[in-house]
Amino acid sequence: MAPERDIDDLPRNKANYTALTPLWFLERAATVFPNRKSLIHGSVEYTWHQTYRRCRQLASALTKNSVTFGSTVAVIAPNVPAMYEAHFGIPMSGAVINAVNVRLNAQTIAFLLGHCAASIVMVDQEYFPLAEEALKVWENNSKGNFNAPLLIVIADKNCDPTPVQYALEKGAIEYEKFVETGDPDFTWKAPEDEWQTIALGYTSGTTASPKGVVLHHRGAYIMAMSNAVVWSMPEGAVYLWTLPLFHCNGWCFVWTLATICGTNICLRQVTAKAVYSAIAHLGVTHFSAAPVVLNTIVNAPKEETILPLPRLVHVSTAGASPPPSVLAAMSQRGFRVLHTYGLSETYGPSTLCTWKPEWDLLPLDIQARLQARQGVRYVGLEHLDVVSTNDMKPVPADGKTIGEIVFRGNIVMKGYLKNPKANEEAFAGGWYHSGDLAVKHPDGYIEIKDRSKDIIISGGENISSVEVENNLYLHPAILEVSVVARPDEQWGESPCAFVTLKPGLKETDQRKLADDIINFSRSKMPKFWVPKSVVFGPLPKTATGKIQKHVLRAKAKEMGPMKKSRL
Repeated sequence: MAPERDIDDLPRNKANYTALTPLWFLERAATVFPNRKSLIHGSVEYTWHQTYRRCRQLASALTKNSVTFGSTVAVIAPNVPAMYEAHFGIPMSGAVINAVNVRLNAQTIAFLLGHCAASIVMVDQEYFPLAEEALKVWENNSKGNFNAPLLIVIADKNCDPTPVQYALEKGAIEYEKFVETGDPDFTWKAPEDEWQTIALGYTSGTTASPKGVVLHHRGAYIMAMSNAVVWSMPEGAVYLWTLPLFHCNGWCFVWTLATICGTNICLRQVTAKAVYSAIAHLGVTHFSAAPVVLNTIVNAPKEETILPLPRLVHVSTAGASPPPSVLAAMSQRGFRVLHTYGLSETYGPSTLCTWKPEWDLLPLDIQARLQARQGVRYVGLEHLDVVSTNDMKPVPADGKTIGEIVFRGNIVMKGYLKNPKANEEAFAGGWYHSGDLAVKHPDGYIEIKDRSKDIIISGGENISSVEVENNLYLHPAILEVSVVARPDEQWGESPCAFVTLKPGLKETDQRKLADDIINFSRSKMPKFWVPKSVVFGPLPKTATGKIQKHVLRAKAKEMGPMKKSRL
């Protein structure tokens, strides 16, 4: 068969082809709206002109410290201006940004830093002790092959300066001082190849060790544009950072805001009061959040709310399926919610439940039920399907037949860093396998019906039941343990541990023993991994001795949702 031929043989050249990268959006924003506010964080404010110069300064300072193509810079910080700047300044130096989840423990962070060979670690003042402990673990595990990264501490004028002084005494460099060593007119270089890596993010340990998700400039560019298109974001939108920037690079909205020349409102700690205040006083028009945050907003005490809202506020949510009751309550309060779905491996949300005008005529409860579906593919995603786990054939669009959600296109990751086996499994058959089980409705919208394996999604965070179990097995009283998801009023889901005690031990004081197991867990794992409930008794098993987790999940569901903790 003869090769396909175009109508011409015109080649690419510098005039008609440039590698795609979201970095150019920042330069454009600074050119078009130099005096518009780009970032607001308490008393700290920057314009797009200033942000562009600061990002170039950061890139220059990094370059002076031998950071270049092939380097990785880790950032351990909440939603502060430096974290936003890092998403441009680091790739402007040619390096890769690794935005680290601040909720992880030191052992996990040590693994990430060592796995990606971070040459520089930028850390917010609040998390400096965490980073310090992680570096010690990394060094102890390196068997004499440890090159200490340059440590930069990010000070926050809105916080107590004491931790900064401690960090400086330990040899860290203050972020602003580091940036000042750079040239604000630094001539940065865009990637020559859009396949070049822009970001590295780690999964939440849903296998034996977290997997490093590698993302390229092309995908980041397409996702930044897609976010604005699917959400109909206007030029100049005011975006509140309730979504952690370390979650899939803020679902790529970090680059979208430069695309639309909008204003970023940083939020160090997310509370309902802070959200309502920002809407009322800072002109917020959009924000993104996991369903747990939406639940907090709709259940906030009257004194923490400012209602009615001064304007329609758009909200995108993902991370777990939002309860229809929460979606309805958000709508009643004046929020318009866009339900999306995706994974770290797809640059964040890559499907959305597109609203149809005819749904406006339906009862509110039915509207909410329709809106709770995961929907259709993003405009920047070429292929989305639900296929049989047996033969990879598409399932019928009957809303009943369950299959696996698979993706194919430009907003699928390059692969997992240094993990060929995982890549082979993830890309089997020419598709990215999500591991999530869903149905396809007659209108083409997909809806998740179960999570594959035993992943627990708590407050938008993925928790590996296997890793929680491995830690619990270290408890001296535990013979067998199985951890499953239990409904949780505050977090959507939380870990529930079913425990069989060792022979000779009795469950006479179950409450005391359960508290002891929970306290033990706190010393072994991240806070959000710790089981909130412990149930004692024999575990159901198959004839071959395998624990029947589906039975335990049903039992946990029968127990009812964990009540919201009251402080």
